[in-house]
Order: sequence, then structure tokens, then C-alpha cells
Amino acid sequence: MSIIDKYLLKRYLATFVVMLGMFIPIGIVIDVSEKVGRMIQNKVPFKEVAIYYYDFTVYFANLLFPIFLFLSVIWFTSKLANNTEIIAILSSGISFTRFLRPYLLGAGIVCVIALLMGFFIVPKASEGFNNFRYMYLRGGGRSEMRKTTDVYQQLSDNEFIHVSSFNQVSKLGSNFTYEKFTGDPGHLKLQVKITAERIKWSETREKYILSNYRKRTIGPFNDRIETAEKKDTIFNFKAEDLTPTVYVAETLALSDLYKFINRERERGSAAINVYLVVLYKKYSIPISAFILTIIAVAVSSMKRRGGMGMNLAIGILLAFTYIFFDKVFGVLAEKSSMPPLVAVWIPNVVFGILAFYLLRNAKR
Repeated sequence: MSIIDKYLLKRYLATFVVMLGMFIPIGIVIDVSEKVGRMIQNKVPFKEVAIYYYDFTVYFANLLFPIFLFLSVIWFTSKLANNTEIIAILSSGISFTRFLRPYLLGAGIVCVIALLMGFFIVPKASEGFNNFRYMYLRGGGRSEMRKTTDVYQQLSDNEFIHVSSFNQVSKLGSNFTYEKFTGDPGHLKLQVKITAERIKWSETREKYILSNYRKRTIGPFNDRIETAEKKDTIFNFKAEDLTPTVYVAETLALSDLYKFINRERERGSAAINVYLVVLYKKYSIPISAFILTIIAVAVSSMKRRGGMGMNLAIGILLAFTYIFFDKVFGVLAEKSSMPPLVAVWIPNVVFGILAFYLLRNAKR
């Protein structure tokens, strides 16, 4: 690695770290000013607040690192251009492609760190961040944490359950239905149907207690019906399966997320696209480090009449356009029939094409 490579790589990483160090405290101050009244009202322990702001820092940095990276590259590359350092480097016989090498090496380092954080560190921080918000900062947050009405679950290829509502605190649900079918997936026939006005999970007995229990078993010639005012029974699902947290996918490490998605796909979960978006973004957002770095260098490597301010203005516009694309297509993947893999990678593809175009012009 040459002296110029070390110089540019050091500037790349140092400016990125400084940018994070500048904006994260600002984000914390703004967050504190907005939420301190609710924290005091709910008498949140200081220890909980400290843990929350650690989680907030990790969550915030991971969420917005593409913007920070993009602006930091534009900032220090514009300074190089204004000081005619880039002209001197290129005049020495180094090609623009060779000039990009330390930038791409820096993007690779940031990409690997972002991947590892997204796989192992961010899920835990996301769980703490979201739990705190729902528990202390949102009205009715405890009930909003989980989907508690009209919950449908597919337990296996031929088993289905439904509750019209479920209280996570009391572990009590209403209008419970369990159905078991036989036959191939395309030709299922009802074999057993269990209904109950209420279903309650008993921690001490480790069983479900069904009230106004009714079981119908379909026979070849006649049906067998069993009823009881109360019935203790065991099912192959947990009470948490009836009310998954709305942000459950964000809180799982990579291997657990894959297992969770496979299980939810087998169950026919209606929220499978939401979980897939979370999975694919773990890869797409770190990869954007390369694309945004190339765009930033191409935009800011030339002297402009407006100076560094013009480069920053262009950079901010492009950065927020990228975030806008990322959010819009993420919502489309969750709410429409658009494949999540396609929706998540569209921003990278579009900006990758833009990066190629700007790089060609910059070389000229």
C-alpha cells in the first residue's frame, strides 16, 4: 500500500468516524428533548434510560450510516479538490480508477463492520430500543407491541389456529379455533375442529385451559362430538406464537432470523414479507457503502464554482433520495405483491447505474 493509499484511507475512515461522532450526540439531544417529559412522567429508572441510549446509538448509527458515510466522503474529497490535491495526484500519472482504490478499500472495511453489526449487535440493540419505546414512551404501547386481534397461525401443513383477541399479560384469548386437516395440501379434508369461548395459558400446569370446550371429530360415517365446560389440554404452540411482537424480525440474529422465517413461511404467516425485508436489508444496506462511495467521489472530485457547499448540497440531495427510495420500496414489499428481494435491491441497482454514469464522466 502506497503513501497516497494510506493517506486517503486514513482520511476516509477518520472523517466517517468524526461524522458519526458529530451527528449521534445531536440525535441523542433531540431525542432527549422530545421524550424527557414522558420519561419523568413514567418514572423511568436512570439505568433503563442509560441502556436505552446505548441501544439508541447503535440503532441510529446502523439506520443512517449510508448518509453519514456519503456526506463524510463528499466532505473530505471536496477539501482535497479545493486544495488541488486531487489534481496533483492525477498529474503524477495515477489514473482515476487507481485513485479510487483506497476509497473502495475503506468502503469494504465499513461494509464488513456494518454486516457484522447487522448480524449480531444491532438485533439486540433493536430489541432494547423498541421495547423501551413501547413500554415507556407510547400511549398504549404495551398492547401495540403485539398483534392481539384476529390472529391466524398455521402450525404445520395441516394444522391451523385462530383467536379473535389475546391479552398478553393475562395469557387469555377469546373465540379460539383449532383445525386439523388430512390429505394433500391441495385437497385438504377437515379431520378435527376444536372451539372454545376462551383459552388461557397456565404457567403452573404448563397447559392450556379451554372454557366452553367443543371438539368435533369427522368420521367416515358420522361425527363424534365432545363438550366440556373446562378442558385442560396441550398444543404444539406457545402463547407467544399467538401474539408475536410487531418488530420480532429486527431483534433476531442472522441464524435465528433464517429459522424464524422458515417457520413462519411453513405456517403461512401474513407478515412473511415484513420479515424478508428485514433479512434482505441486512445485506443490501452494507453493500450500498460501495455505491455511495463511488457516487460521492465522482460528485466531489472536481472543483466547482460553488465550492464545498455546492458538493454538500448535491450530496445531501442524493443521500436523502437514496433513503427515500429505500423506504418507499421497503413499504411496497411489505404491503403489495412486489417480491421483497426485488424491492429491497432496487435502490442499490438504480444508484449503482447512477454511480457508473457519474464515474465515467468523472474520468473524463
